[in-house]
Amino acid sequence: IFSIVVFGSIVNECYVNKDSQDPELLCIFNENESACSYGIAVGIIAFFGCIFFFVVDLYFQQISSVKDRKRAVLLDLGFSGFLSFLWFVAFCFLANQWQRTTMSTGVLQGADAARAAITFSFFSIIVWVALAVKALQRYRLGTDMSLFATDQFAADPNAAYPGYPTGSGIESTETYQSPPFTETLDANPKGYQVPAY
Repeated sequence: IFSIVVFGSIVNECYVNKDSQDPELLCIFNENESACSYGIAVGIIAFFGCIFFFVVDLYFQQISSVKDRKRAVLLDLGFSGFLSFLWFVAFCFLANQWQRTTMSTGVLQGADAARAAITFSFFSIIVWVALAVKALQRYRLGTDMSLFATDQFAADPNAAYPGYPTGSGIESTETYQSPPFTETLDANPKGYQVPAY
């Protein structure tokens, strides 16, 4: 959601006219086209990356290969770390260019959008660092094979194995029950004779 706010606000309101006579649209961040392009690019990469890893998380339990599960977690870890860095650069770059921007009539119209892009790029740093830490925890949990093998056991590695399931509590109190179909058995069935040795 933060990536949508960043690239959406830059695309919609951060290209303004310098003055009313000049029809050319310029980037609001110190007229530096690179700042706007970088913010848009990082926002789009983060948006499509989120969609991809959301789908991977949905189908993670259906991945049968341990190696493929490990690769998925490592890819999530690497992508989250990389985007944390990209958002940090975006925040620093946009904030620096906004600080150097001279205020004019056109700039004042898009100032709120520029501040929103800077603010949400900062929030994106925190979110992607948290996602990277979560992926690292998932990877460390997977090194003891509990993540990559099954999802049946407790999340706590020191927890005991689950016990054998008990009945419903309606069992009878008799300790012995005769096996089924024993009443109809004859000691010597017809047609068969015990051989004498």
